[in-house]
Amino acid sequence: MTEREEIQELRKEIQIHNHKYYILDQPEISDYEFDLKLKRLEELERLHPELYDEYSPTVRVGGSVTKNFENKNHPNRMYSLDNAYSYEELETWYRRCLNAIRDETGREQIEISCELKYDGASINLIYENGKLGSAITRGDGFQGDVVTANIKTVRTVPLELRGDFPASFEIRGEVILEKSEFERINNERSNLGLATYMNPRNTASGSLKLQDSGEVAKRKLTCLPYAVAGENLPFKTQIEVLESLAAFGFKIPDHYRSCKNLNEVQDFIAYWAERKNNLPFEIDGIVLKVNALEDQELLGATSKSPRWALAYKFESENAITRLVDVVYQVGRTGAITPVAQLEPVLLAGTIVKRASLHNKDQIDKLGLCFNDRVYVEKGGEIIPKIVAVVSSESERDERVSFIEHCPECETPLSRIEGEAQHYCPNTECCPPQIKGRIQHFISRNAMDIDGLGSETVSQLVDEGLINRIEDLYQLKAEELIVLDRMAQKSVENLLEGVSKSKNQPFVKVLFGIGIRHVGQTVAKTLAKEFGSIDQLSQATFDDLVAINEIGPRIAESVLSFFALEPNQITIERLKQEGLNFEVIQNDQVQKKQLFEGKSIVVSGVFSNFSRSELKQLIEELGGKNVSSISSKTDLLIAGDQMGPAKKKKAEALNIPMLSEIDLENKLKELSDQS
Repeated sequence: MTEREEIQELRKEIQIHNHKYYILDQPEISDYEFDLKLKRLEELERLHPELYDEYSPTVRVGGSVTKNFENKNHPNRMYSLDNAYSYEELETWYRRCLNAIRDETGREQIEISCELKYDGASINLIYENGKLGSAITRGDGFQGDVVTANIKTVRTVPLELRGDFPASFEIRGEVILEKSEFERINNERSNLGLATYMNPRNTASGSLKLQDSGEVAKRKLTCLPYAVAGENLPFKTQIEVLESLAAFGFKIPDHYRSCKNLNEVQDFIAYWAERKNNLPFEIDGIVLKVNALEDQELLGATSKSPRWALAYKFESENAITRLVDVVYQVGRTGAITPVAQLEPVLLAGTIVKRASLHNKDQIDKLGLCFNDRVYVEKGGEIIPKIVAVVSSESERDERVSFIEHCPECETPLSRIEGEAQHYCPNTECCPPQIKGRIQHFISRNAMDIDGLGSETVSQLVDEGLINRIEDLYQLKAEELIVLDRMAQKSVENLLEGVSKSKNQPFVKVLFGIGIRHVGQTVAKTLAKEFGSIDQLSQATFDDLVAINEIGPRIAESVLSFFALEPNQITIERLKQEGLNFEVIQNDQVQKKQLFEGKSIVVSGVFSNFSRSELKQLIEELGGKNVSSISSKTDLLIAGDQMGPAKKKKAEALNIPMLSEIDLENKLKELSDQS
């Protein structure tokens, strides 16, 4: 056997043993024998660098060093899940899903897949032709950090898939650290006199961003996949997805179940609530998903979460500590948030020193006094909050009273009728508001200005170089180069990033200028409805609330924003700088507004379109997708198996219906016109 042949043989053999040991838990050789084979392969690969293979088992050992992790978009967004903390919330979600599917299909029953909610760090694995192309952390759901070299050291992640897999798709999973491995790492650190890690979840998350992949390999992370994403995938149900992932070579714990009704779902939750501590890894709840992927597509998603999935969280851990002080933070909109300063206490694996008190009403409701002993728990096991006062002593310290003046600029606070929040009205001169607005403007989801971060914004404001967002476009190199931590290259990158931001589309500019209550989704809706900042600024209250998704609170906020002279000045100055304040459309697109201004419901099953393709097409042709039929609905696009209730309602309201064939004919007419 030649050394080339030996390398190929060892690679195949080691991959087989890896799968049997880490995935099937059925080792056939000893660790010693396995190590000998791996070392022999490493030796041969060093002698023959021309035979390098990025999918060789030796990459599991690590060794590459990444100084800066590239940021990359997810091909398909990674949503977060809505949470439930009681069976009542669970039942509400279940009934809502069932009713929507009944309206669409007439079916009276849905299956729910139940899975353990692994407590780790989410990862997106992208496979091309069965080979691991890249691994991206969840980040903000739209984009994350590329950690491919580190993920390759995780032996439960196949470098090459087995069996009959899609040509190109994404696999979503959770990277975890099993309890035994966490204890081993901490014992080693303790013996070396190093600080121990707090919990497996944080350790797993931090491990993904270690610069040395060799160090990652030593931590023996595990990846447990739970979902797939991509176009035209062959799977029909979530259970089929999990079974297919196991066939592709992933480790899938046999702890999932398809439930035919709500009682079975509750039984599954109760079973694991009692046994969660017996698992080799940590979980913090149960993930529920409508099992049929066709039903998932039908239900769709909100701007943040899929409607077809829910995370049922187990009861939060709590601890008792002492309230030391209350400080007040000022947000970019002037909102005042009280924050409790606590005696440090261990809670759910982390040291907690602070907890949100939300607003004045919450402080009054708790009846807090300084130095009170208080119950603290993690809301959703993430954000600490005070839930009750333990103290019952007759002599208590001074009562906590909500402040009357801004802690930063001493301006008397105001409170908008109907809102719980207090605000500092000094929008033009209050430092945290000035910095917050600019930091929001430059953020990734707004103007996405490279070379400019939050700390630099604070520095520029403190130095008096900027005071409003439009001041960014007047910055000069000679002003910046004299500042601390500003080298020539940093200055060039900052100014280039500011200049490039002028090309951002209107919807990003609209989100970036920071109208209260106007998030990304609302900004998209407003940009589409009005087309330009001029049209939006002239809109009346009635114009705004007539738009689906725009309620009175958002309408009032938009009107208040444009009524203020400083905001009018900002917009005019940004226009002069060349920013986009209108939706740019070419002539061809303008001719194709088939559904201009129409609210459209899509229902049923289609032969030549997926529901997502159809909804995207509606938006491209000027229409707005709405989920339910009402008197405001302009059109119903009806496929096969449309729910009889929905059809009956549409007929009663005299809403026009368009079949798939009718739609294709209209699209052909448009194509012929162009």
